[in-house]
Amino acid sequence: LFVASFLLAGTPAAAATATATINSISATGVGATLGTVIFTDSTTGLVITPELSGLPPGEHGFHIHEKGECGPGMNQAKPAAGFAAGGHYDPAHTKKHLGPLSTAGHRGDLPLLVVDNRGDATEAVTAPHLTVAEIRGRSIMVHTGGDNYSDTPAPLGGGGARIACGVIK
Repeated sequence: LFVASFLLAGTPAAAATATATINSISATGVGATLGTVIFTDSTTGLVITPELSGLPPGEHGFHIHEKGECGPGMNQAKPAAGFAAGGHYDPAHTKKHLGPLSTAGHRGDLPLLVVDNRGDATEAVTAPHLTVAEIRGRSIMVHTGGDNYSDTPAPLGGGGARIACGVIK
């Protein structure tokens, strides 16, 4: 019994996980399913593993947003895709877009989502300052363009329109 207790004590606990089903989004609502994203706590941070298809090839801004909603909302007095999700997750109210390695900006800033020429995204990325516990119930957003991890020359990394979203469960 003692040996069994000792061996079990050395076994790591299961890492916390969460999942989001990702859908295309538009100013009129939530569209087709594009796949899933799995979130797993690790010793190096939050591992984000996409299994997505049907996205435009290239690099895309990828962020955790405040609210667990993906529907349209108002932006500059017009309906806009994904604005029900609110802004980037920023619990310290820094109002700064500084990328996933910074602790002085939005905590929801993630590494770029890379989509291959077939429209698939499967490359895992790590956000070193996030955990499953703090993102559960929020949303994950894919933007039309890349992200320069700065608010200049364009705000929020210059990623542009929101094109896909999922609620993290």
